[in-house]
Amino acid sequence: MKILLSNDDGIDAPGLRALADVLRPHARLFIAAPAMEQSAVGHAITIHAPLKVSERHHGGTLFGYAVNGTPADCVKLALCSLMPAKPDFLVSGINLGANLGTDIIYSGTVSAATEGAMLGVPSIAVSVASYEQTARFDTAAQVVLELLEAMPRLALPHGTLLNVNVPNLPRAAIRGMRLTAQGRTKYIESYVKRKDPRGNTYYWIAGELVEMDAAKDVDFVAVKNGYVSVTPVHFDVTNRACLRRIRATAERILNRQGRHARA
Repeated sequence: MKILLSNDDGIDAPGLRALADVLRPHARLFIAAPAMEQSAVGHAITIHAPLKVSERHHGGTLFGYAVNGTPADCVKLALCSLMPAKPDFLVSGINLGANLGTDIIYSGTVSAATEGAMLGVPSIAVSVASYEQTARFDTAAQVVLELLEAMPRLALPHGTLLNVNVPNLPRAAIRGMRLTAQGRTKYIESYVKRKDPRGNTYYWIAGELVEMDAAKDVDFVAVKNGYVSVTPVHFDVTNRACLRRIRATAERILNRQGRHARA
């Protein structure tokens, strides 16, 4: 089994190392991750600067490749240039902090896995629901191993990845895995206005996350209740239900507007 590993916390992140330690006895690993932390960069790619790659060694052996780009850059570069052959799976993580609800839109962790899915590789994004350096990466890594063993039987459609969030608990305390929907969350945004030592104004993002779903089958509810949340995610953002409902009426309105504009 060949696995590409990436993340958004950077190549030196403890979550990535914990994941590699658990998977290495079971697979051939290729690691390509950002040289610096790239949290919340979404699916950005680098087009106005060259990408530079350097080897990163741990204990005198090659650990992986550090890329001065985004998580999506790392995956694109690995799959299109650095790797000699296509891997069987891609795993992005283990992220420090959950990626639930609307956070998946901003998440570099999820975007790395999305890029893998777009390029035809079965992909998993995995996060642990803690921001402490003592987060249970060991539990999340074990969950990934279990999911990888199950992936061939899940028969995910092309372009669909799994967004996995793991409670910060020992593996024995996890109540199980639940297939979930992305929950609805929003941020009450605010920016703190400050002055730097030279008197220049700058702003620091703040805000509060508000959960807007109470349904049992959404991601953050599952994690709160001690379950691993497994959410199938795909990159087609078309609102197909809306498209079917309004297509005929909307086309008449839009084409009428077009005729008026030409008249």
